[in-house]
Amino acid sequence: MELKLESYRAAREALINADRALRRDRLPLTTTINSLGPGDLETKADAILRRIRQEEADTIWTEVHPSIPHPFPGMEFLTGKSIIEKTKIFKILSKMPKGGLLHAHLDATVNAQVLMKLVEQYPAYHVSVDQVLTEENLYAVLPQFEVFTAAGHAATSITSDSYSLGSWVPYQDARKNFAFGGADGFDRWVNAALTINPKEAYETYNTSTKIWEKFSSVFICARPLVLYEPVFEQYVREFFLSSIADGISYVEPRFNFYYKTMVGADGSPLEHRQWLLIFDRVLKQVKEELESQGRGDEFHGARVIYTSLRFLSPEEVEWYLEDCLALKKEFPHLIAGFDLVGEENAGRPLIDFLEVFMKFEARQKEEGVSIPFIFHAGETLGDGTHADCNLYDAILLGTKRIGHAFSLAKHPEILKICREKGIAIEVCPISNEILRLTSSMPAHPLPVVLNNGVPVALCSDDPAVFGNMGLTYDYYQVFVASEVNGLRTLGKLARDSLEFSTLDGEEKAAALRAWERRWDEFVRYIAGLE
Repeated sequence: MELKLESYRAAREALINADRALRRDRLPLTTTINSLGPGDLETKADAILRRIRQEEADTIWTEVHPSIPHPFPGMEFLTGKSIIEKTKIFKILSKMPKGGLLHAHLDATVNAQVLMKLVEQYPAYHVSVDQVLTEENLYAVLPQFEVFTAAGHAATSITSDSYSLGSWVPYQDARKNFAFGGADGFDRWVNAALTINPKEAYETYNTSTKIWEKFSSVFICARPLVLYEPVFEQYVREFFLSSIADGISYVEPRFNFYYKTMVGADGSPLEHRQWLLIFDRVLKQVKEELESQGRGDEFHGARVIYTSLRFLSPEEVEWYLEDCLALKKEFPHLIAGFDLVGEENAGRPLIDFLEVFMKFEARQKEEGVSIPFIFHAGETLGDGTHADCNLYDAILLGTKRIGHAFSLAKHPEILKICREKGIAIEVCPISNEILRLTSSMPAHPLPVVLNNGVPVALCSDDPAVFGNMGLTYDYYQVFVASEVNGLRTLGKLARDSLEFSTLDGEEKAAALRAWERRWDEFVRYIAGLE
């Protein structure tokens, strides 16, 4: 009997190993940590982290939380965030070197309250509403914002009886004279328009279609606040600094180059090249500051993924492709790739743009530049729908990475292609859950992707909207939702975010070397917790 039990156990272990053989986290992460001799610090640190995870699963996640009826690790983020922030695992992961942030929309990367503080400083901002505000409808009526640098708007309140609906009131005056709680009440109202709260995510807009209505309204409200030159410059700086503070060493934000929507300090529209000049100037300033502080290894730069909207016509998108091409020629170090954004279920599929995409590739050869596609695809619950089938076209069009790819688990051949060709998936766990693609992290298809050996970079998508600033929250949700994932999984996800970035040559090598040094320090920190 004992012999049979031993044989069974051996067969069981062999089957588990075979089942997990493709996972990228089975290989060593760095060249130094495992050369430290007996007692392998990475193994020790992994055991410590797993033990703490289990202890917290058995304690903090089983405690009674009056406002949270069903707490569990990996639960819906907006409800469980207050518990997450109390955990030791969260505090540990906040110190983790996270590599690159490869999927985040620039106009949703700075905390909404920070943005509001910036806006308060400038008298050019104005606000209007198209309905009379009442206690009952206050949070159902969206503010509209605009920048006017010339004087001429005499009204001082959007809540007075004399207010003319649709007219513009200086932001500073509207805030000061707000009838529903004064400046603090105004701030709460604006913040609600710029974010998604738990009630909205899980009750009011409880389907993917409904939550996209709220999600889209956030960008409509935020866009004019962000796209004003004096604020935009500070906004980009805050994005870089907050990312660095969370252990992110490289960023590739997506930036939607709306036509003539950035307003200069003098009130005139700024050309797209001026947007990039601002971005580049702030980038250089931040890097110089870090170098002067002896912290140069903490940040290896930023590139922009040029994006347009998928609900535009092919002819309109062709204009943006030409604009992207011109910017790439002038700023070769800044343009990382091209993508279409917007709700996939409602927007045009990639195949609608096939001819202009093929022309774009030909134009790149003519101009002697290379701009890879980095497409959103498969951000859907659909199976065989046009959004789901975007995965096929993304692959055939040669996408460098795929944004979201939530439906990828349904496609064995595409999983194989991604693994064999090294097409990384930009997985945005918290975004997927809040936008109602999954109910929680344990139900997320990420394990299917990892078990198939497909490279993955964890991303935050729209942290200003969801409240998952940086990457610590996303790493936390992924780590606590799986017993398979360990320290090496976290490390491989972080390393792959640099490996599959658009950095190349010595730039990528330097970023990876710096990350490995910081990872070794992180491992030693965890090992020292015992």
